[in-house]
Amino acid sequence: MKIFRKKSIHLAKTDGLAEHESLHKVLTVRDLTFFGIAAIIGAGSFSSIGSACFSGGPAVIFLFIICGVACGFTALCYAEFASRVPVSGSAYTYAYVSFGELFAWIIGWALLMEYSIGNIYVAFSWSGYFTNLMEGFGVHLPQWLSANYSESLSAFENDIAGESLNAWNTAPQIGGLRIIFDAPALFINIIVTWLVYKGTKESRNVSNAMVIIKLSIIALVVAVGVFYIDIDNWSPFMPNGFTGVMGGVAAVFFAFIGFDAVSTLAEESKNPQRDLPRGMIYSLLICTVVFVILSLVLTGMVSYSRLNVSDPLAEIFAMKGVKWMLFVVSIAAVVAMTSVILVFQMGQPRIWMSMSRDGLLPKQFAKIHPKYKTPGFSTIVTGLVVGVPIFFTNPKFVLDFTSIGTLFAFVLVCGGVLTLPHEEKIVSAETKGKFRLPYVNSKYIVPVFTILGFSLLIYFIPDFVMSKFNITKDNAASNIPMLVFFILWITMAVLCFLKNLSLIPVLGLLSCCYLLTGMEAQNWIWFSVWLLIGLVVYFLYGYRKSKLNIK
Repeated sequence: MKIFRKKSIHLAKTDGLAEHESLHKVLTVRDLTFFGIAAIIGAGSFSSIGSACFSGGPAVIFLFIICGVACGFTALCYAEFASRVPVSGSAYTYAYVSFGELFAWIIGWALLMEYSIGNIYVAFSWSGYFTNLMEGFGVHLPQWLSANYSESLSAFENDIAGESLNAWNTAPQIGGLRIIFDAPALFINIIVTWLVYKGTKESRNVSNAMVIIKLSIIALVVAVGVFYIDIDNWSPFMPNGFTGVMGGVAAVFFAFIGFDAVSTLAEESKNPQRDLPRGMIYSLLICTVVFVILSLVLTGMVSYSRLNVSDPLAEIFAMKGVKWMLFVVSIAAVVAMTSVILVFQMGQPRIWMSMSRDGLLPKQFAKIHPKYKTPGFSTIVTGLVVGVPIFFTNPKFVLDFTSIGTLFAFVLVCGGVLTLPHEEKIVSAETKGKFRLPYVNSKYIVPVFTILGFSLLIYFIPDFVMSKFNITKDNAASNIPMLVFFILWITMAVLCFLKNLSLIPVLGLLSCCYLLTGMEAQNWIWFSVWLLIGLVVYFLYGYRKSKLNIK
């Protein structure tokens, strides 16, 4: 079928660059690692980590480790693709050469959630910390200029006292419409869009400086926090069971998706086949260690039950009376989240640029600014896609919406590696230092692991296993995803035995699919609606305009 037409690896590497002006190649492995850290350590460590700790208790470290391992397998798959197809486009391009055009479009559409829509959540979080920082300097913004319209309306309709209701009651009106919007969130979006538009080198310099600042401050937070740890706060260690640990998957996984953004910078890397894989893997390892240490300090300083707040780091030091740390944490949060917005705002235009080169989007999206050598039009559109929803959406919806799309992209990347043809190892000057995904035959490993895993589940928690096969109206939302995962697990075990599949992509596929079982039914509904809209756009424009269709 034409909707599954594939782009060859050779065509992916040469077609776009042959017809379009390339970007500036200025990034080294250090820069790429810093970009990965910049994107990963941000809203997750300064905002959503609080809700994850509240849900899982001190045992939330297992969720960080699980997500880190899942992303580790996925990062290795990304690295293999980045080595073989060293061009911009990230998972979109990888899906094009492995699964075909329809899946490539779906991934490109899903990545719109990861980058542009995800940045809306980060902008809201940035605004909260920035507002607190300004108040520390005696600058007080009117509440209607720092509140979210959706939350203020909800507070008014449900008569919920607080800042949101105050913003509604004090907001000026024009023709009966209350003027309520998050001005700081809008401001940071405009500033970052301008910086990304100006150039990669400028963005790199700012990002590297911010990474050094925020890592230094996080080290200070840990160094001060360890003196306030009470080991009694680590008991109970898993207060809500493993279900509670997995309950924070949307919040935690959102923090890890930043390494994906590194793969969009292929055309600006000096040696993408060597440096892109290293940048992704190094940044992921560093950030996983940081998250585990930070969550242990948080849950050790105060009870997990007090961490369900939007600014947990600031809150715990306020509880302990360490007021000078509030100022330090606010600076760190502002810097960290600025760097996240910066990297995500760089990633989205380059995916649109790649899609435009393939004919799936209008040609304007692929245009490179003659002076700044950046995808100028796509960058401006990204700024609008992030900026406009700030006026009417809310952070919680955006967070859940983004994580499921990213996991879906990761599943296809891991599956895509399994479809790549075997590449013989040839040592030459051209291939020296090039990343190669280690091949480990899964023929016996995965089937044995599957049999052992199900045996242990049935022996130790038989009620849990049987309950997943008992689908009722009340439990369908939670049981169906797990049942589908069990079936997929068994299917992959059979395929591994028959096809001698590579172990690392299989583990990446299974671990990401398992994380998808932690998503709520409402997340799936919104994601399905989003995909449906994307398919309509594809068949109305991309299917007909695709260069593969013309050829």
